[in-house]
Amino acid sequence: MLPPSLTSWPLRESLSREGVSGARLWIGRSVRLLVVAGLTWSTVAGPHFRGWALVAALAGVAATLVVFRAFFRVTRDRLLGPSVGLLFVLEAAAFGFSFAGARLPAIVLWCACAIIAMERLPLAAGVLCSSSALAAYAVMNTDGWLTTTTTTAGLALAGYVIRLDAEARGNAQRLLAQERAARKAEAESAALAERGRIAREIHDVLAHSLSAQLVHLEAVRQLIQRSPDLEADRAQLLERVVACRGMAREGLDGTREALSALRGELTPVEDFLRRLAATEGARLDVTGAPRVLPAEAGLAVRRVAQEALTNVRKHAPGARVSVRLDYGADEVGLEVRDDGGHGRAAGLSALSASGSGYGLLGMRERAELLGGTLESGPDEEGFVVRLRVPA
Repeated sequence: MLPPSLTSWPLRESLSREGVSGARLWIGRSVRLLVVAGLTWSTVAGPHFRGWALVAALAGVAATLVVFRAFFRVTRDRLLGPSVGLLFVLEAAAFGFSFAGARLPAIVLWCACAIIAMERLPLAAGVLCSSSALAAYAVMNTDGWLTTTTTTAGLALAGYVIRLDAEARGNAQRLLAQERAARKAEAESAALAERGRIAREIHDVLAHSLSAQLVHLEAVRQLIQRSPDLEADRAQLLERVVACRGMAREGLDGTREALSALRGELTPVEDFLRRLAATEGARLDVTGAPRVLPAEAGLAVRRVAQEALTNVRKHAPGARVSVRLDYGADEVGLEVRDDGGHGRAAGLSALSASGSGYGLLGMRERAELLGGTLESGPDEEGFVVRLRVPA
């Protein structure tokens, strides 16, 4: 059993012209044209072919060129049997030229067969076919043993060097194709990640703003539905409508901020939390040495604070809320805690069903994407949300 290195075909990239520079292609075409012109001229100008013999010789040259093209095609398709068969047809044509007295075309054909066999066939088959062509050349050559030996060794070495060059070019083309595929996959992955980021931004902004408006609108609906005298509840209705307008303005500001975040333009986290805490009536405490946070970490703190305060407004209206921002050595922490909402209004418990229900899940996914953690659940009297992300 021969090892795979002897029976495997050259890479498809090395058997094609892919990756070959324009200068090399031009040189290769020029050499082939000169060889064909030399074969034709040596046949026409030689003293051995006249009349119908000359016509037959030119037909033989044309047939040889056709066989060469077929050989190149079947080797690209990796068909070993037809490739070896066509190569032996070329060697037989060389014997025909030699016996007919056209020595130069015969030598050119044997040399060409020796080189292309090494370049385009599996190494084991290439060595056998190249050896047979060189042996035929050595037997039929009459220039002396030294010239014959030197030429034979040079042709064998040239064929092997051309094979190594083609393999190197094929490997380079394959690596280039793999790199292009990897870059394409990386670009697609980045596009998907960016789509996910935009989706999270849209959810965070809209869920915070619209669910807050929904709370107040639901309260207005219940007041209108329960009250026999709307004029008596005018002040409460007006308060709720004004609150809805404020939430709409807040949503618009949040949308603008999300667009700024997508462009990499963010206000400082502390300023954002102060404005948010003032709007929600929460207490803000900052511990540690303040510093500029990375964009993704700062955005996570903003969105988690918004979502946590939205949940307090929905599920525990009237609760006292405290927000703590903690700057650690290599991370930042955020804690949002409420006392359970002792001032819960009658009938507002139904509002807890509003919203998409994916707020905590979205916050947790955001934290995990940054290598952080998010914990949420009941704590003593109320509910607490804790976020920690590297920063």
